[in-house]
Amino acid sequence: MADDTPTRKLATIVALDVAGYSARTEADEARATAEVAALRKVIEGIAAKHGGRVFNTAGDGFMLEFGSSLAAVEAALELAETCEPKVRIGVHLGDVVVQPNGDLLGHGVNVAARLMARSDTGGALVSATVRQTIRGPIAERLISRGVLQLDKMAEAIEAFALGSVAAGAAVAPPQSSEPVLTVLPFDNLSTDPEMQFFSDGVSEEIIQRLARGAKLKVIGRTSSFQFRGEKKSDAARMLKCSHVLDGSVRRAGTRVRIAAHLVETSSHTTLWSDRYDRGLEDTFAVQDEISEAIANALHQTFTSFSTKVDPAVYDLYLRSSAKSFAPDEFVAHIALLEQATQRAPHFAEAWGRLAFSRGWLRLYQPFATRKESAALIMREADRALAIDPLNSDALLARFFVLPPYGSFIEAEAAMVGVRRAPSPDKDMFHCRFLRATGYVREGAEVAERAFRLNALDPPHANMLALSMMATGQVRESATVLEGIVDRVPGLSFPVANLMRAYAFLGEWDSIDRLLDPAAGRTLREFQEGLGFINAKRSPTPENLTAWRSTFEAYAARTGCIDVSRLVYAAHLGLVDEAYAVLDKAYLGPRGNADDVMGVDGYTTGMLFWEIMPEIRNDKRFVRLCARLGLVELWLATQKWPDCADAVPYDFRAECEKARDIPKENYDF
Repeated sequence: MADDTPTRKLATIVALDVAGYSARTEADEARATAEVAALRKVIEGIAAKHGGRVFNTAGDGFMLEFGSSLAAVEAALELAETCEPKVRIGVHLGDVVVQPNGDLLGHGVNVAARLMARSDTGGALVSATVRQTIRGPIAERLISRGVLQLDKMAEAIEAFALGSVAAGAAVAPPQSSEPVLTVLPFDNLSTDPEMQFFSDGVSEEIIQRLARGAKLKVIGRTSSFQFRGEKKSDAARMLKCSHVLDGSVRRAGTRVRIAAHLVETSSHTTLWSDRYDRGLEDTFAVQDEISEAIANALHQTFTSFSTKVDPAVYDLYLRSSAKSFAPDEFVAHIALLEQATQRAPHFAEAWGRLAFSRGWLRLYQPFATRKESAALIMREADRALAIDPLNSDALLARFFVLPPYGSFIEAEAAMVGVRRAPSPDKDMFHCRFLRATGYVREGAEVAERAFRLNALDPPHANMLALSMMATGQVRESATVLEGIVDRVPGLSFPVANLMRAYAFLGEWDSIDRLLDPAAGRTLREFQEGLGFINAKRSPTPENLTAWRSTFEAYAARTGCIDVSRLVYAAHLGLVDEAYAVLDKAYLGPRGNADDVMGVDGYTTGMLFWEIMPEIRNDKRFVRLCARLGLVELWLATQKWPDCADAVPYDFRAECEKARDIPKENYDF
């Protein structure tokens, strides 16, 4: 009797297809078919070279089998670099069923195909299962894209992008002998699950105290707090840190028990551990003791700054920690912090967080109300700084209330204070300031440094991606942005920025995928950018005329213009039109419904993107910068922006001529 039991085995599967094949077929079916036929020979040759075979084809899709994961990844790299037209690739090691004709079926094949569908054009996504089985230089080029939920599959898996050397460098671990510490969220051992916020708060405050008191490199909260329960064992590998602090918190009545232990990741050696039983009013002191013990174990000097505060007030403070940075969240947190500061006027941390929260919320409020709110924010920041001169939240709040332009000298002075403070987020804001003042390359270096310490935090990743795009690294920028969109699909800003990257790369199929109504995405305040993308996609005289009409009509209706519209117009070839509008328009908000709201409203960073030089290549650019207050900064500091040596005229001489051009009166 024949044995009908299917033959199973483990195999590394490489799935690939031709990027944009549908559009190629629609444009020229005969040519697209011929390209795929020619590509098959290339694919078969590369597969054989690395000990693999093509076991299935369908249209523009190919399935390859390899007995070795390393060979499969090496083949994937060669395919990504060699194939023309460009392909998308997925690689997975898993169980497959062998068919009589040699075809392979099963979950392993399906996962590879799903990874391929999520891969970038000219790139590859490799599953964590494959990554764990390979070593050597090629393994170092695998950049974590986080945990992905694959289409039509219940499971989510960690995936790695097979990046170029340049892309890999952006997320490489810090090449330094200095310790890099991850503080994991402490386990809540209380019977009340609502006490998880308290356990998280204890961990978060230890991060703040270590960053300040010991000047250690500490992984950011957003990244480290993604590792809970069974995922904690993955933290050291994914965050590329040298040490991990973990622990637990048990709270009962007015007492708290905190246990903590510090582990060196390379040797798995416990360097220090201890347990503390204290009253709730001593929680800050315990956090200081833990931080000091860690600093001593890592041969660092620690400066203590304990605060005594009522446990109920401390609860209010812990509940006000920002998670999403959404305006509604800050409204609720401000109410909690107002109670905390009323009940504990000496509580510097609460005053600082209140000023920070109100300062962030202010960026989404109507401009007509901002002067009044700025005065309140400054009073609250001053209260915090009078108690604690290095309170980072208060120093950032002072920076927030300055206008996006017109006060760059004052903003630089405020940023000096921010940089001296022990804030895990200070590099992110420093990067924004550098890009806004023309120091794009320095800003990119700062963004990379910040990203290394908080690689799973969407705002840090987005900042890195924007810095890459501004310096011309558009492909690398798109890779980072794809990772954010995959991990946090509900965010609008990475989607908008990714669309912009694809527009510069000319990958219109990818833009259509992002705009697919089935995805349910919304661009919110970034909706205006679609007009630019559509005009760049098809720069016909009709489309450019339509974009110009919209641009000029906006300025005529509002009497003002923002930097992004000017840069877009010049990039589309409308340089004279952009400067003609600028001559008649105010450079800021009017205090009405047409104003651009949000964190990026009226910021100047886009003026200096290397991939859009058109607005800078005209001498009139210097007059624009004078109106913004940038020329005043450059002349005062004699620190010139990157573009000073790139434009086709004597930039420094033109700045000197523009010295007396008045700045725009930005009074909000």
